[in-house]
Amino acid sequence: MTTRTILCGLMLTAIGAGGRVQGQAPQPAAPVQPPITFRAEINYVEVDARVLDAQGKFVPGLTAGDFQVIEDGKPQQVTAFSLVNIPVERPERPLFASKPIEPDVRTNLQGAGGRIYLIVLDDLHTSALRSNRTKVAARQFIEKYIGSNDLAAVVYTGGRTDAAQDFTTNQRLLLQAVDKFMGRKLRSSTMNKVDDYFRNAGTPNAGSKPVDLDDKERGFMARNALETIRNLAQYLGNIRGRRKALVMFSEGIDYDINNVFENTDATLVMDTTREVIAAATRANVAVYGVDPRGLTSAGDDLIEVQSFPDDTSVGLGTGSLFNEVRTAQDSLRVLSEETGGFAVVNRNDFANAFQRIVDDNSAYYVMGYYSTNDRRDGRFRKIEVKLNNQPGLVVRARKGYVAPRGRAPEAKPATANSASPELRDAMESPLPLPGLPLGMTAVVFKGPAPKGSVVISTLVNGSTLPFTESAGMFKNDLEVMAVATDEKGKTTYGDRNTVNLNMKPDSANRVRATGFRVIQSIDLAPGRYQLRVAVREGNTRKAGSVTFDLEVPDFAKSPLSMSGLAITSAMSGAAPTVRPKDPLEKLLPGPLSSYREFVPLDEIALFAEVYDTIKQAHKVEIAATVKAEGGQTVFQTREERDSSERGGGAGGYGFTARVPLKGMAPGLYVLRVEATARVGDRDTTAQELVFRVLPMPAAQQ
Repeated sequence: MTTRTILCGLMLTAIGAGGRVQGQAPQPAAPVQPPITFRAEINYVEVDARVLDAQGKFVPGLTAGDFQVIEDGKPQQVTAFSLVNIPVERPERPLFASKPIEPDVRTNLQGAGGRIYLIVLDDLHTSALRSNRTKVAARQFIEKYIGSNDLAAVVYTGGRTDAAQDFTTNQRLLLQAVDKFMGRKLRSSTMNKVDDYFRNAGTPNAGSKPVDLDDKERGFMARNALETIRNLAQYLGNIRGRRKALVMFSEGIDYDINNVFENTDATLVMDTTREVIAAATRANVAVYGVDPRGLTSAGDDLIEVQSFPDDTSVGLGTGSLFNEVRTAQDSLRVLSEETGGFAVVNRNDFANAFQRIVDDNSAYYVMGYYSTNDRRDGRFRKIEVKLNNQPGLVVRARKGYVAPRGRAPEAKPATANSASPELRDAMESPLPLPGLPLGMTAVVFKGPAPKGSVVISTLVNGSTLPFTESAGMFKNDLEVMAVATDEKGKTTYGDRNTVNLNMKPDSANRVRATGFRVIQSIDLAPGRYQLRVAVREGNTRKAGSVTFDLEVPDFAKSPLSMSGLAITSAMSGAAPTVRPKDPLEKLLPGPLSSYREFVPLDEIALFAEVYDTIKQAHKVEIAATVKAEGGQTVFQTREERDSSERGGGAGGYGFTARVPLKGMAPGLYVLRVEATARVGDRDTTAQELVFRVLPMPAAQQ
């Protein structure tokens, strides 16, 4: 094709504009944030501090010399210092779209410059009848206060893996996890005792002290919720360079730890609370307890009570119900205040509190030091952060931390033929690891029944890839691995591939300009997955990982369904590519691309499959359209297919199209492929993706 020949000639001059490792449109320049790192040094301590003026506004511009960090009265040498000042970004969407269209490309730079939120839904301590209040409050926080540059996860204290959501920037998935919430809180202890009192009236047990028959289960649920928070704090412990916010939506733990004689698990619950605070302070995790009941007076429980005992000596009345509410809210206050956060209780309007959580996690100073006290004695270490010669300013920082106890954990031994330690660390890190910048897309096609075939295209940023030169050749080795984890925590490993780069100077320069691409595939059963790809280069042993939220449909269950959209372009094909396993190699004119930014002289090629299980003879219309930001159609093509092409089975129709970008103005565009069955209810299926046309490079204008 003549157009393609012209484009190939322009590749290397224009690729600087179109070859960036990113999946979204460029954003206005934002302050560069210090990188998130994953460090496991035993005696490394990190503390963040907010400095406020008399009006309560954050004060930027301070340096390490303006601070003193004192631990147990002894000055500490700050070895790491940075200012974190994170803007709140909102997702970009075309003007005609009612909501943002989810990007089909992920990078490990997305979220790396944002806040880190762990949303904990305490289903064990929320009444089923008040579940909706929790969902409303959590949805409000996600929709209005989490930015598109933030990473967030949703976890249930009851251990529901089918409803949880791992760290993502995808708002829809976070809301989906919240919408599955259902409280499981036990009936009030006071009401159980009232029932026991009247049940024993007139029996030989009359006059005995009423008991809560749910006491053991209540204690178990309290410990289970606390242990979940402790484990989450430990999980986040190796993330350095950011404040971690654990936002806990809960009515509070209503187990009275002060009554050790009647409540058999009081001591255990008290000890577990201490363990939670110790783990959170060590990991620099701030807890924000949010009581979704708002202003409460135990009225919901009072409605159920017909009468209280006349015998005041048993201590059962409205006062005991109020004490339960107070005990539960005090548990939120203790967990929050002791870890550097704050509790949100007795409030109907959460807006100010949610904004304060955002402010707390948006602007602060991070200081790291190696404690002069490296004893693993499990004792509390008091931290003071002071300012030098800065009158009128207030410093807010956590009060201290609890030192670890016992022997330090041993490093995991390497096994024969296993992944390198750096690749394992990248795969196991709590968040995508940005040490080696990566961009990745994944497209699901019908695979061996009932599985889907997931084709993965990973692009390594070539400008950060170091080479060693020997005899005029430029060398490095890439170790690449993909793994998929389903909602139950089951892991499916793809092949681990080693790519030996041994290139001439012109090829090395092309890699530096365009990046290096690896295409692989993995077969997965229908379900929700988090797909993770890790890459490690051999010269400096740097590694990076990137995650992708993936849903593999059961194509056989729908009358009409569609694969994902696989696209490539002439210029994106300039990036050197290896294909250890590529089912699309003969179906696309170039390698599956994660580029979503193109210059006007480029041309997009797409491939998709439409799957049809309708039994009677019929035709299927497949159309591809491209719309500009204002909604005007700038490209369209359509074709008609006959069900006889399936060969009598539930097969698919392959659909291809070429989209020339010449003449398209710079801006956002939406590519949509839609299929409609011309029979019965006229079933329809569609897929969309967003791309951007960049201004023409000055050299080509």
